[in-house]
Amino acid sequence: MEDIEIARKAKLKRINEITDSMHIPEEYVEMYGKYKAKVNLDYMQEIEDYRNGKLILVTSINPTPLGEGKTTISIGLADAMKKVGKNVVLALREPSLGPVFGIKGGATGGGYAQIAPMEDINLHFTGDLHAITCANNLLSAMIDNHIFHGNELQIDKITWKRCLDLNDRALRKITIGQSGEKKMIPREDGFDITAASETMAILCLSIDMEDLKCNLGNIIIGYNINGEPVYCKDLKAEGAMSVVLKDAMNPNVVQTLENTPAFVHGGPFANIAHGCNSLVATQMALKIGDYVVTEAGFGADLGAEKFLDIKRRCLHKNVDCVVVVATIKALKYHGGKPKDEVNQEDLEALRKGYNNLKHHIDVIRNVYKLPVVVAINKYEFDTEHEITSLKAMLDADDVEMSVAEEYEKGSEGTIDLAEKVIKVVDAEPNQKLAAEHNAESSLEDSNENKNDGKNKNHFEFGMDDFEEEKRYYSYDLEESIVDKFRAVAQKVYGAEDVEFSDEAMEEIKRITGLHRDYEKMPVCIAKTQYSLSDDDKNLYIEEPFKIHIRQVILKGGAEFIVGLTGKIMTMPGLPKTPAAENIDLDWDNNIVGIF
Repeated sequence: MEDIEIARKAKLKRINEITDSMHIPEEYVEMYGKYKAKVNLDYMQEIEDYRNGKLILVTSINPTPLGEGKTTISIGLADAMKKVGKNVVLALREPSLGPVFGIKGGATGGGYAQIAPMEDINLHFTGDLHAITCANNLLSAMIDNHIFHGNELQIDKITWKRCLDLNDRALRKITIGQSGEKKMIPREDGFDITAASETMAILCLSIDMEDLKCNLGNIIIGYNINGEPVYCKDLKAEGAMSVVLKDAMNPNVVQTLENTPAFVHGGPFANIAHGCNSLVATQMALKIGDYVVTEAGFGADLGAEKFLDIKRRCLHKNVDCVVVVATIKALKYHGGKPKDEVNQEDLEALRKGYNNLKHHIDVIRNVYKLPVVVAINKYEFDTEHEITSLKAMLDADDVEMSVAEEYEKGSEGTIDLAEKVIKVVDAEPNQKLAAEHNAESSLEDSNENKNDGKNKNHFEFGMDDFEEEKRYYSYDLEESIVDKFRAVAQKVYGAEDVEFSDEAMEEIKRITGLHRDYEKMPVCIAKTQYSLSDDDKNLYIEEPFKIHIRQVILKGGAEFIVGLTGKIMTMPGLPKTPAAENIDLDWDNNIVGIF
């Protein structure tokens, strides 16, 4: 049975029943039909003094092109925790139409572990991504309008791009202003996919509407003839952008097929953006649930790193447990097995591919000092020999493993995983991990790296209600930009070093010379998800490798510095046979083909 058919047969509760179960007062709930709602941000003022729940981060090994089931595991885990009597809330990202119509498909889980209404969430949902696209392109229109009417700000170089929530490689670089009108100045422009836009990042990292407006105003749209930054607020665009994004800032609430509450809000990709759902949705979930299950995109080298090095710095909570998802087919793929043969038993390929899983485990445990549970997303062709062999390898490394069958069995298939995760997060703080302080790993307390007070900086938030232990990061914000990129590459990816293009070094020099503390911002590396290296063909890493940063982009509003590596593009293209070819309406006007 297709995922969409399973979703339609589920017995969903009306969304007001779900918000009632979360004890959210009716006046804060904005209904979007029977099964979707938004929660007004004003509700946070009522619950800001509530104690935070435990936070469980779901990540994975480097995936195959079709993914390894992080979202499915996240949903199955939350359903199983609810089944054993825990007050649990999910916090996930919104799908982008790019993958829905591209190669990966939807992002609402699968089988009997889904969030619903599946079609709505995968398509237009509550309109958040459309609002982000509109706000982003409003700024673009105001930039070109300003230039058309005389360019009072003397803008010389424009770095701001338009965006669209679809994969369309033809829009990566375009020429605009071709109408021939008297004052129209043709120029080169380009599009990012909405999930990679700075507007998306700002919405996901802002704590309230005031913060959103401030961060939008701090967007650098380009530079004037003197080489000085020109900001969104110089164009007086931040107010109108905030109006467009007013409703989009409110977190969305839906449910799983087993009626577990789920916040689904914000959708940055992890390979080309920061890969985490919104800060406000996670904060709200932590105040409502005793346990919160959240997901970071792609492998631990991307999504988990960005969650832990970027989002966690402005989150009022540390992570209590990390679940690393793997599949035996992906491990064999990373062990050299051709992708069309990964359903065949091969213990040697499995042993080789285990190095990828072990690398991610070691990073979580040794760099970030967090406990790990491994979830093996089981396929029908996985053999008992392979499962036993993998368990033996994990046992030797003192790592808990659980075989998850949430796709076929729903919550029943992840009870074991839920029990193992609960045991970890309910334990006393792990003194052994806290004691294993590595001099090369940095740690920060709540008094470090504060903003100078001139501008609101969301990285001032951190540990005011987390006193049991320090937080470990892969770099300190006080390090140089080059050293921060190098720290991620060496400590998280396992690279030998980083090579910067001349263009990248020129931009780093420019950023460092600006009269603000931009160089103290986190870094966000755009890299292929398929390999620890920046080469998507280098799956089984045998030789030392370097990370090649070809371009550096300052995101002044989102407050991080992006490094583009290898051949990565911020506007993806469609595959030869896109998923869109199989999406249609049947004779009863039901959507078919979304997976």
